[in-house]
Order: sequence, then C-alpha cells, then structure tokens
Amino acid sequence: MGRRTATRRPRATALVGAALLTNVAVAGCAWFGDDGTNATQVLDLAVGDCVVTPDDVQAELTDVTTVACDAPHQMEVYALVPDALDGPEAHPGVDALAAFADGVCAERFAGYVGVDYRDSDLFLTYLLPSARGWSEGDTTVTCLVTTTGEQLTASVAGSRR
Repeated sequence: MGRRTATRRPRATALVGAALLTNVAVAGCAWFGDDGTNATQVLDLAVGDCVVTPDDVQAELTDVTTVACDAPHQMEVYALVPDALDGPEAHPGVDALAAFADGVCAERFAGYVGVDYRDSDLFLTYLLPSARGWSEGDTTVTCLVTTTGEQLTASVAGSRR
C-alpha cells in the first residue's frame, strides 16, 4: 500500500541523517539554511510541514529537511497523534504501533487531503516512537502524506488528490 514506518527517538540522541523507509527509527530545533531549507528535528515537526526525503537510509532519524510547500518535496505532515494506544507505560512494540498508525493515519487522511485514502493518488507513511523515546514520554505517531517518487510543489491540504 505504499506505507513506510519509522520509529522516533528522544531529543537527547545524536543526530543521524536518514530516509523514511520501512522500520526506520527516528528522533526529534530548526535552523534556516541559505537555500530555503530547514533542518528540523522530527520531534518538532508540525502539521503542514513539507519534508524532503533524506538521501541516506539509516536505522535512526533525528532530523529531516523541511521546505516551504511550494518548493519541491516528497512528504507533508498531516496529523500528529499523541498518546498512541493510550500511552501505556511500556513500549507496545513496533507491530502494535504500526497497526495503530495504519488505522489512525488512514482515518485522518481525508480530513487533511479532502478525499478518502482509498480514493487518493497519494500514499501515507508515519513515524513511530522508539522504545527509548516512549520511556521518555514520546508517544506520538506522526502521519505523513507522500507520493511514489514524484515531487510535490504545493501543499496537499484540501487538494482532493
């Protein structure tokens, strides 16, 4: 279905560049570059942020490149879901979080894009909290809309794509 998962780690981890691919870990300041890009910690992503897919695949992500949505990009944050699975004390595991994210991200897709996920030419992906991040209070799933490789040059909010 074009879904990709990732897990998040806490802010205290070292920065590691990475691509958002199946079972990639992530973590979460933003600074502005001269080229109009921002290095944004994944824990600081907000709904409406447009994200450039990182070049390298790594086991952990701490930051991503964000751009203005009229600049070429591959993904856009469309939902932040705090307290995944009601935030149990122990990390529920990647499989349980992925199953939760599959449902909740598909459910929230239409509210942002304006068309049901099943009728869209776009795809969804998500970032999941890591076990370490979970133990430090990060229980948020980040839902992102993406394409199959083509670049977006506008926000998909309300686009009905």
